[in-house]
Amino acid sequence: MSGFTQYVLKPLSLIGALNWGLVGLFKFDIIAWIFGPMTMFSRFFYVLIGLAALIWLIVWIFGDKPSCEYNRR
Repeated sequence: MSGFTQYVLKPLSLIGALNWGLVGLFKFDIIAWIFGPMTMFSRFFYVLIGLAALIWLIVWIFGDKPSCEYNRR
């Protein structure tokens, strides 16, 4: 899953975070600016960013945890 997280989830999460930062600071929604306010494309992109955040949360909660086990041979 590392390739998926690196090449898909990280860019989507970054775009979402930057978009919310712009909305909070300047009331400027870059997704709506590019695709139009609440068009099919902008809604699809919002859902895609939300799914990326949800998958990040699942990976963070249930992902591989470092183990303290030591394998002796």
